[in-house]
Amino acid sequence: MLSSQDQLTELVRLLETEQHVFATDPLLVTEKLQHEEGTPTQKLHRRAARIDSNGALARVLGKIDGRLRGIMTIMSVVWCLSGFLGLFTLLQANVVNFFYVLVCLLGFHTVMLIGWLGFTLVKRGEHSSNWFTNFVSPSYLIRGKDDITQAAVRLYEQQLEHSGMRWYLGKFSHQLWLATLTGMLLAIIFLLVVRQYSFSWESTLLSDQALISLTQFLGWLPSMVGFDVPDNEAIVQSRLVIDALPLSVARQWASLLVGSLLMYGIVPRALAWGFCALMFRHNKMRLDLKLPYYQKIINFWQRQVIDADDFKQPPAPVAPKATVSSGNKLVALLEYPSEQQHWWQAGSAIRADEEVENFGIVDDREDMARLHEYLDKHPVQVLLGIHNKALPDRGTLRKLDQIATHAEHGLIVQLLHNDAANTDAQTANVRYQQWQTALAERQIGLVE
Repeated sequence: MLSSQDQLTELVRLLETEQHVFATDPLLVTEKLQHEEGTPTQKLHRRAARIDSNGALARVLGKIDGRLRGIMTIMSVVWCLSGFLGLFTLLQANVVNFFYVLVCLLGFHTVMLIGWLGFTLVKRGEHSSNWFTNFVSPSYLIRGKDDITQAAVRLYEQQLEHSGMRWYLGKFSHQLWLATLTGMLLAIIFLLVVRQYSFSWESTLLSDQALISLTQFLGWLPSMVGFDVPDNEAIVQSRLVIDALPLSVARQWASLLVGSLLMYGIVPRALAWGFCALMFRHNKMRLDLKLPYYQKIINFWQRQVIDADDFKQPPAPVAPKATVSSGNKLVALLEYPSEQQHWWQAGSAIRADEEVENFGIVDDREDMARLHEYLDKHPVQVLLGIHNKALPDRGTLRKLDQIATHAEHGLIVQLLHNDAANTDAQTANVRYQQWQTALAERQIGLVE
């Protein structure tokens, strides 16, 4: 069967496909698990446990599982008691026919074990239905018409139909046989402790030598692990015994009886049980992660943003800091007047006591022509004041380029602020950045 965690996960799947209302919203749990570590199976187990936050699903599964285990335990105890009582009844006489008791102990058991072995070899790849599926149907173990109970019953029925269940049922069958043989072993040991038996054998067709050979063959395996085997004299002496044999001879026969039950009964059945347990573990039912239900959840957990927004805004261009020369200087305004008479003294470019040539406003072609003529005759550095209303459009920038070309000692710019200008802060910032960009492209210094 599925493990307890797999059972709970499968029960959540069955109920969610039927639109069952859980204690916790499955969608929220699935989203929270997206960023947690773990394999898909581990995360599915955690998801099922969190969805069943009130434990209602786990209680129903635990109730069915507990009742199923209880039935198997009760059956094992009953089989053990039946073996004990059966052998207790068989060994009521003081003189016991050894081979008759041995056949009663191991005859039917050996036939069934050989039959199971042959059936297993022939039907290796086939799944066979059996009585256990109907005898221990989940619908008999728990009654209820609610969604959880009905889904849990269907879940157990699906597990009983799994191909690996044949090994589980084979293991349980061997468990019942082991319980029966254990009951017989306990009965033999108890009776041999509290009563004194004599063992005999009798046969119409077999001679003494034939029985000697049969006993030695039968006692070879028990003798390998330390059990006593009657010698030839004891075997001959035990034929048609009516009265008590010597105690040493009876003990040899008793040791062979216990050794035969262990080596030909319990040990082979325990090996068969171990083989079925190993095969069941190998073929154990597991979560089918290829189901669309699980694939949808796993794909959601593995979903990642392939085209991540890795765009980074490039830094805004910044005009270089103005470098003031020590020579003569010319100040001029570009297109717009300034409210301050000595506007060039507001910046850090020219000292208040320093003499400068004030050209005035440079606006039209005639102004540009006069300025070019003056710059061609006087090697000066030009400090150009630009009003905050001025736009760095194509015509204005052409004037700026021409002035920079004719200024022998270079051109620096001071951006002026007019309080009377009807310009909001956002517009002023945008315009300021536009001038920063234009000056940075031309490497014209800006007065701070």
